[in-house]
Amino acid sequence: MKTSFVSNMSLQNAMRLTVASAQKEMLQLQEETVTGRHADVGAVLGAKTARTLNLHRDLQRMESLKSTNALTTQRLAASQEALGQMSTAANDALEVFIALSGITSADQLALAKENIGNAMSTFTAAANSSFSGEFLFAGINTDVTPLKDYLQETPVSDAKAAFDAAFATHFGFPQSNEVAVAGITPTDMQDFIDNLETSFMGPGWETDWSNASDENMQSRISTAETVQSSTNTNVEGMRYMALGLVLGQELLALGISEQTRKTVSDAAIDYTGRAISGIDGERSKLGISEARVTQANTSLNAQITILSTSIKDMEGIDTYEAATRVTTLESQLSLAYTLTSRIQNLSLLNYL
Repeated sequence: MKTSFVSNMSLQNAMRLTVASAQKEMLQLQEETVTGRHADVGAVLGAKTARTLNLHRDLQRMESLKSTNALTTQRLAASQEALGQMSTAANDALEVFIALSGITSADQLALAKENIGNAMSTFTAAANSSFSGEFLFAGINTDVTPLKDYLQETPVSDAKAAFDAAFATHFGFPQSNEVAVAGITPTDMQDFIDNLETSFMGPGWETDWSNASDENMQSRISTAETVQSSTNTNVEGMRYMALGLVLGQELLALGISEQTRKTVSDAAIDYTGRAISGIDGERSKLGISEARVTQANTSLNAQITILSTSIKDMEGIDTYEAATRVTTLESQLSLAYTLTSRIQNLSLLNYL
């Protein structure tokens, strides 16, 4: 009688292969259950993979635009807050100028000068506001302080020195000459104010007051649209505000005649009124930009939803089915481990 060699090794190897295959499939299914998409998109979609890559690229671009729009919105909000502070300071100064009409009391004039100085400080601080390390009103020169401090004493600011020089040149004596100052006529004062306005509206402003660029910051809010995301200190509203405050700061409390003081007061009221209109106009422009950003975000959200849906339709899986398959594989693996253990214990020695 012939006997054949009998071994359980082949059964053990087959079971090991089955277990390894089930483990690999279970890991893949677990990943798909978590991500909600095929573990190997290329293997499943084949030639359609290029289309999903294009969709992912478009989706990333839309999400990037939405992120930058959030920064743009914050920048616009900070600019609006600073412009609001300027507008409030201008209105406060305007009230002071109006209240000074006909007043000759030195104490009241000194108090008014102090209030105007506070408005100047508020104006300067607001003009030099920054956001995320960049000055809001410097135009594209975002790393440069846009407005010089007129009230700086050590050393005296360029603007203050320029005003004193202009006064001495026009009248032939400094402001400290009280006798000569008292003789300034309304006509002479009006001529001086007109010349001062020309300087403020011309290159003298950028020389003595402003370091800002005339070119405003622009922010892209969609693939085909950009908006103005701030303004700069060279706009007329800010120039007129500085001019009105300087007239109040330097001239109203001088020992000039009542008629000459009225000339100064009327001019200060006029320029401050123009400043308020100009600054509020800039606020309106930025308000339009804010509305456009909101509309752009609405459009981006719609596009993101469409792209996400398209990607999910191509790459997505039935997570419930995947979870059920994982449960089934876990049961099969448990059974396979049990069978493998029993096969390993099979031996003829146990039966001899």
